Amino acid sequence: MVKQLKKSNIKKAKRKIPKGIVHIQASFNNTIITISNLKGDVISWASAGTCGFKGARKSTPFAAKNAAEAAAKASLDQGMKQAKVLVQGPGAGRETAIRGLQEAGLSIVLIRDITCIPHNGCRPPKKRRV
Repeated sequence: MVKQLKKSNIKKAKRKIPKGIVHIQASFNNTIITISNLKGDVISWASAGTCGFKGARKSTPFAAKNAAEAAAKASLDQGMKQAKVLVQGPGAGRETAIRGLQEAGLSIVLIRDITCIPHNGCRPPKKRRV
């Protein structure tokens, strides 16, 4: 016979994570903010879509700022104080997302752009013959 554990007795231990990494993925349609610890385990995340923005308003800088504040508040509850910021993508919410992190109370140590840049790009389409 297998003995069942009561879920009410088991409590998840509060993690204290003083330093972390913030990944900002700013595409043309949405902005996704993921906050992880130094090992890479995700602590909290938010996007413009989860903050209640739909359609064209998801791609605005204001939506990116709201998403960054929401993700930062969730990580501040777990004891995060310092963060490195890695920004990826060409979207409109790149700079305003970083401002939202600062306004939420995170101290930013480093900002790095990790957007992929093609060395030669895709092969262009063949010439049009008329």
